[in-house]
Amino acid sequence: MSEVSQTVGTGVDETVAAKFGYQNHNDVAFGFLQLIDVEKLRDSVTDDWFNQTLCAVNDCVIRLGVVEGEYHWHHHDDEDEFFYVVSGKLFIDLEGETIELNPNQGFTIPRKVVHRTRAPERTVMLMVEGKGVEPTGDGNA
Repeated sequence: MSEVSQTVGTGVDETVAAKFGYQNHNDVAFGFLQLIDVEKLRDSVTDDWFNQTLCAVNDCVIRLGVVEGEYHWHHHDDEDEFFYVVSGKLFIDLEGETIELNPNQGFTIPRKVVHRTRAPERTVMLMVEGKGVEPTGDGNA
């Protein structure tokens, strides 16, 4: 098993960057049997809202988010989402409720639920989603 020497973040979604300013990288950065150094990746990020698909596992992808600020309100018609905070603090706003996640805490949002995420400080999180999910949502609220 070896560490990947590739540059992570090469597959930015230009449409999303132009519309929202997010640096979403939907390319799968790591294949099977490759070491993924989350700390090294985190330290290389300079964007306020960076999202990189790390790897594929069966019919899902694992994404790394390094974020500060807020995402827009949206929902996913056919996919659930799981958020796990590595460092920092993440707020997940739902209609009528806000969930606060600290390091080593996770939360699952079922499909069709309108939500947005906010990070008052630089926050690192892992997300588990279906391969076909559009990170910006199927519909904006």
